[in-house]
Amino acid sequence: MLATFSTGLVPNNKMAKVKITQVRSTIGRPEVQKRTIAALGLGKLNRTVEKEVNPAMQGMINKVKHLLVIEEA
Repeated sequence: MLATFSTGLVPNNKMAKVKITQVRSTIGRPEVQKRTIAALGLGKLNRTVEKEVNPAMQGMINKVKHLLVIEEA
């Protein structure tokens, strides 16, 4: 699991992309974490989304990283 990664630009002015997979349930988690998971486009176990990394996205990922597996895309 990659917990941290660069939020800067990669060559050719393209933003870095990551694959985010939810691997733990939100049952019993605070409402704020449930909303963050929903904002990432997740909500069911083993669902994967691909997102561009920017400071806002990095912040959301860091808040619920204990529920996720992050891979570079």
